[in-house]
Amino acid sequence: MPINSRLSGLRDSDPLERRRRVAEGAELEAGALSALDPAAGLTLEQADHLIENVVGLIGVPVGVATNFTVNGRDHLVPMATEEPSVVAAASNAARMARVHGGFHTSTTGDVMIAQIQVVDVVDPEAGRLRLLEARDELLAAAAACDPVLVRFGGGPIDLRVRVLPTRTGVHLVAHLHVDVRDAMGANAVNTMAEALAPRIGELAGGRSLLRILSNKADQRLTRVRAVFDGELLGGPQVVADIVHASAFAEADPYRAATHNKGIMNGITAVVLATGNDTRAVEAGAHSHAVLDGRYTALSHYELGQDGHLVGTMELPLAVGLVGGATRAHPVAQAAVRLLGVTTARELAEIVAAVGLAQNLAALRALSAEGIQRGHMTLHARTIAASAGARPDEIADVAERIVADKRIRLEYAEEVLAELRAAR
Repeated sequence: MPINSRLSGLRDSDPLERRRRVAEGAELEAGALSALDPAAGLTLEQADHLIENVVGLIGVPVGVATNFTVNGRDHLVPMATEEPSVVAAASNAARMARVHGGFHTSTTGDVMIAQIQVVDVVDPEAGRLRLLEARDELLAAAAACDPVLVRFGGGPIDLRVRVLPTRTGVHLVAHLHVDVRDAMGANAVNTMAEALAPRIGELAGGRSLLRILSNKADQRLTRVRAVFDGELLGGPQVVADIVHASAFAEADPYRAATHNKGIMNGITAVVLATGNDTRAVEAGAHSHAVLDGRYTALSHYELGQDGHLVGTMELPLAVGLVGGATRAHPVAQAAVRLLGVTTARELAEIVAAVGLAQNLAALRALSAEGIQRGHMTLHARTIAASAGARPDEIADVAERIVADKRIRLEYAEEVLAELRAAR
C-alpha cells in the first residue's frame, strides 16, 4: 500500500498520537520514530562525539508536513524549526498543489566543486593550459584518493581552470568537479583538493594556497515546479496579486531577501531535520540568487491555464544521506526513514518542493489577509506558554489574546491570571 501524506485532522491530536499516525501513514513499524521522543533522542554521550567541547543539547521542535506529492509519490516530511506557522503553511500549500499532481522535479546530478588556488604564477595564461594538458593525470590522482566513491559510480569527472584577476594579482583557480553520489561531498572533495594542490602548484609554476570545496554548488541544481489551484488560493484576484508579488521580488533585492527567506524557512527545516548542513545549503541558495551581479528571487510565479498559479524554482541543494550527522544522529536517521528516500537526489527534490510550498504560502498570506493574521494566531500559543500557561491552559489563553487582538506577553499574563482566578 503506498504512503498517503493526506492525514486529515493531524493537528487536533496530541504529539504521541500524531507520531503514531505519521508512522502508520508512512508504513513504518511501531517505534520507528521513537528517536523523536526527547527521552530517546540524541544523548549527551552521542553529542560529545559529534562536535567539540560539548556541554549540553538544545531542542528544536520537529513537526511533520503533510499533503506532499513529489514526482507522483507521497511523502510525510519532517521539519525542524522554532518558527510558528512554517509546518502548517507548507502543508496547506502542498494541499493546493496536490489536486494538480503535486510537485515535479529534475536535477543536474550530484556534482560538487573543489577549488585549488594558485598564486605567484609568472605566466598565468600558459599556466592554465599546462594544467589542462595534465587533466587526465590530475583526475586519476584524484580518483585514487577515494576508490570507494569510484566503485559506487562517482569520483572526479572534470577539471576546469580559471584565470582570476584580484587586488593581489592574477591567480589561477583550478575547479575539480566530483560526482559525490549520495554524500553531501565536502570531505571527499576536500581530500582530493589537498592531495592535488602540490602538483597543481608545480604544473602552474606557482604556489598552491587554498584548497577547499565551493558551496556555490551550481553543478548540483534541483528544479521544482507545481500548479497551485486558483480557487483554493482564493480566486483570480489573489492569483493575480501573487504574480505581482513575485514580480516585485524578482525586481527588488530588498523584497527578494525576505522572499528568499520564506523559501529557506521550508528548506532549512528539512535540511536540519535530516542532519544535513544548513549553512552550506543556505550559502549555495543565496549565491545562486545573484544573477548578473544583482540579488533576485529564487522562485517565480505565473498565471497558468484555467486561472491556476504556476510556481517554479531552481537552486543548488548539496544534501546527502551518507556520513556526518545524517548517519550519526538518531533523530536524523528517523527523519530519513520517515521520508522514505534512498538517494541524495530524492532528498533534494523533496527539500525543493517544501521550499516552494513554504514560499507560496507566505506569498498567499501577504497577498490576501496579510502575513500577521495566520502567523500571529499560531504564535499566540508560544506567547501563552511564555506567560507560564500549563499545557491544559495554553489553548484558552491563546484563543483569548487572538480574539482581543492583543498578542503580547504582558496581556497573556493578565489573561492567565484571570482564568486561574475564575477557577
